[in-house]
Amino acid sequence: MRRLALVTLVVDDYDEAIRFYTGALGFRLAEDAPRPDGSRWVVVEPGPAAAGTGLLLARAKDEGQRARVGDQTGGRVGFFLHTDDFARDHARMTAAGVTFLEAPRHEPYGTVAVFQDLYGNRWDLLQPAA
Repeated sequence: MRRLALVTLVVDDYDEAIRFYTGALGFRLAEDAPRPDGSRWVVVEPGPAAAGTGLLLARAKDEGQRARVGDQTGGRVGFFLHTDDFARDHARMTAAGVTFLEAPRHEPYGTVAVFQDLYGNRWDLLQPAA
């Protein structure tokens, strides 16, 4: 069996990123461990059903990495958060201050709206069509 386990997301600050992903997006903190070099191993996951699939939140170490924070995919939607209840999650995220860049729309593949994380990375909130 093969699966994608983690995707690295470069962030400015560990605690700020943890608060956003666990608070505003409702992810769970799966790991937060210090590393010998002073960094931390921080993993957030979208929920229990997705255990083992998550984001590795990595604090930028130099100017080159800092320049990529919020623009890791060149302004394209780079992350896709699937939900089984679009209306519930859209309402909760909006109430938590998440910035949606468009109104929800219905496409042949499902209900979707683009939002930004705290750094400006673009995400789709997507309830796939049945």
